[in-house]
Amino acid sequence: MAVMEAVVVDAEDLRQVIVDALVAHGGTASDARQQAAILVEGDLRGHHSHGVRRLPVLVSRLDNGLIRSGVEPTFDWVTDSVLQVDGHRGFGPSVAFAAIDRIVERAETTGVAVAAISNSNHIGMLAPYIERIVDSGQIAFGFTTSEALVHPWGGARAMVGTNPIGIGMPTGHSPLVLDMSTASVSMGKILDHAAKGEPIPLGWAVDAKGAPTEDAQAAIDGGAISPFGGPKGYALGIALEVIVATLTKSSLGADVRGTLDTTDASSKGDVFIAISLERLGLTGFLPRIRDYLDEVRASNDGAISIPGDRARATRQKRSSEGIPLHRQSWEQALELKEVGPSDV
Repeated sequence: MAVMEAVVVDAEDLRQVIVDALVAHGGTASDARQQAAILVEGDLRGHHSHGVRRLPVLVSRLDNGLIRSGVEPTFDWVTDSVLQVDGHRGFGPSVAFAAIDRIVERAETTGVAVAAISNSNHIGMLAPYIERIVDSGQIAFGFTTSEALVHPWGGARAMVGTNPIGIGMPTGHSPLVLDMSTASVSMGKILDHAAKGEPIPLGWAVDAKGAPTEDAQAAIDGGAISPFGGPKGYALGIALEVIVATLTKSSLGADVRGTLDTTDASSKGDVFIAISLERLGLTGFLPRIRDYLDEVRASNDGAISIPGDRARATRQKRSSEGIPLHRQSWEQALELKEVGPSDV
């Protein structure tokens, strides 16, 4: 298959097109801006699997009533430090950021605060949410579940979510920001390779017979993503599956729906944790953390990066030089902003 032609797009132009598309299909301006910011961040940081290529699915879910724009989440402090959130099928970023702002404020009093979010839509990459907490000077954790896309170690059938984990640590300068899946790769990246007609690396996924495959479409059609690190990634993924499902009272395994399809309500869960260094009297430790991370960066003749460094560098470069996109993704976005729900 031929590799798709690329086009370079200014980040602000991309953001505006996404906003216009979502508003054209019934989204409020506020929700559209929040969702657009997350998609643009995906493309700015080089994670196109979480960028504008997800817009058509989001628009279809909006058209089908699976995303409800303009709804207000319900926030229930079940203890002084645990917030249960019902998103009422709202846009994932809008619900998540609203919950994060509340736990960041609460953690300044309680030291630690947790948000357990259910009945909300896909939130995209975790890094921007982790950074929201870190920017307040707090330690951040984030966990989310997905459809069963990963095979258990030793198995072949998809039974576990990709279940990303996010961790953030402020330093007073460039923070440590980890955003990784417990799978070898996100399904979005496999879809991205399939759309471009490119093979996937061996080890990413298996086909319907459980054999390792380089064919992205074979991985999609009845195959499964492999856990990262073999049994260790599987163990971490399934542990997060049961913890997130319990805290958010959401679905497990094959019962999770709604982040990739256009037919089912989202039934995954999201958990965020904020830890206030100031409330715990630990801000004085930050210079030691910063010095340590800089020491690691300087090792091996300065060739080492800390989690978050490469994404920041890519973001800075693309902010000034433009974002390389698959032409088809860009043209689809342009089309969606011109076509409202009554026209599709």
